[in-house]
Amino acid sequence: MEKKGIFKKLHIPKIEGITLRWLINIIGVITIFFIIVFIVASFAIKTQYYSNVESILNSGASANAVSYFSSNLESGISLEQSAADFIDSYSYKDKTTIWIIDNDGNIIVSSGGFAIDKQEMPDYDDAVLSDTGQGEYIGKYDGGEKIMAVCRVIQNDNNDIVGAVRIITSLEQVDNQIATLIFIVFIAMVIVFAIILFSNLFFIRSIIIPVREVNDTTKKIAQGDYTVRIEKKYNDEIGDLCDAINVMAEEISTTDKMKNDFISTISHELRTPLTSIKGWGETLRLGIDDSVDEVTRKGLEVIVKEAGRLEGFVEELLDFSRLQSGRMNLKLAKTDIFAELDETVFTFRERAMRDGIEVKYSIPEIPAIANADANRLKQVFMNILDNALKYSRSTGKIFVKAEFTKLDGDPFAKIAVADQGCGISKEDLPHVKEKFYKANVSVRGSGIGLAVTNEIVTLHGGRLEIDSEEGTGTLVTIYLPIESIPAQKQLDDIPESPDEAEINRGMEMKG
Repeated sequence: MEKKGIFKKLHIPKIEGITLRWLINIIGVITIFFIIVFIVASFAIKTQYYSNVESILNSGASANAVSYFSSNLESGISLEQSAADFIDSYSYKDKTTIWIIDNDGNIIVSSGGFAIDKQEMPDYDDAVLSDTGQGEYIGKYDGGEKIMAVCRVIQNDNNDIVGAVRIITSLEQVDNQIATLIFIVFIAMVIVFAIILFSNLFFIRSIIIPVREVNDTTKKIAQGDYTVRIEKKYNDEIGDLCDAINVMAEEISTTDKMKNDFISTISHELRTPLTSIKGWGETLRLGIDDSVDEVTRKGLEVIVKEAGRLEGFVEELLDFSRLQSGRMNLKLAKTDIFAELDETVFTFRERAMRDGIEVKYSIPEIPAIANADANRLKQVFMNILDNALKYSRSTGKIFVKAEFTKLDGDPFAKIAVADQGCGISKEDLPHVKEKFYKANVSVRGSGIGLAVTNEIVTLHGGRLEIDSEEGTGTLVTIYLPIESIPAQKQLDDIPESPDEAEINRGMEMKG
């Protein structure tokens, strides 16, 4: 728990992005460097220790030692007699073993005092064959103990080999010392590496964490949250960047507020004269008689129609203004969702027929009761149907189907609207619910109706899904929470619409 708390306090960044590059480029290089240094240091330590041991052995099997034995032989003193004085005078007799060997390779004297049988001595063989008269050996006894041995031959005046001096020492203790020293070096390097790692982690934290905060903040700003700010922690380039983004967010927030205020003001200012124009236009159109010429009659119809279209646009702007300022409130009451849908489709059907579009629909007669805003739901249904009509081809069809369903075990009303229009491209489909986004600029509309529709559905706790295939059509599905789903018997008793099969085929859209 304590270790976990330390890492949490350090805010160690995830191993990705700049952190990953840092690990590869910096820590990777340092690791390789440390490995090389460790290998070189280990080799140097071992070489130094073995060199020291070899020097000690060479001091025993030196030219002076050989001269001592050669001189004694000339004086008639045998190797056995000379060996005792030589062993007593050798400085490292407590750390080494001394063998005196005759010219047949037999061990005639040992400083250990025990008789030793003839055995393989690679260093003796090398010394006999070598021009220098000296041989060295690092290996193991028959018992497995690791040793180092140095052997030098003894020659008489005729340069004939009459024996040899062999100095032997165990390497077990030396190897243990080497291993201990190498382990100390390893621990020291690990400590140094840890210091470098943690010092760099603090540095990375001072770079990566602020950059990640900047990235998260800019994403929120891009999504429309202009209230978010970055805490300035360092008085450097990162801190200056934080200040710049905070100033940018403030400026955008101010500009966005000015825009929303302007939209709200201009919408309210346009609403009154448009209502008057539309009202007087309808009054004049209803009051004309047969004496009025056809041009005047058509002109009044155009005035009424266009005033109504502008009035709808102004209402969308007002809804958008409420949406932006968070003032879009619902007047919730017990509402039959399917009844509101049926009424909206009935009203819309006449308009679609005038445009040559046939509407096929299947709506259960069983109520789908929900705590909802009836007027806002009608707005949602009308917006979806209006879009389906705008993007439909002449003589095409619009299919509407409502049914009961469940999402995550909760009861929902499902309303699907499909058209046979131009469809939406894969590139445009993810953005169609964004404010002011229009997939097809050739079709009339402000580009905010679907954004408002999506917001209303979301405020009701529902979900709006859009599935489309370019050149085939679009399917819009709305899920709205309801109080309960009728019993299965009631659902089974719902009469099937005559157009049910055709409606189901129309719903089979591919996204």
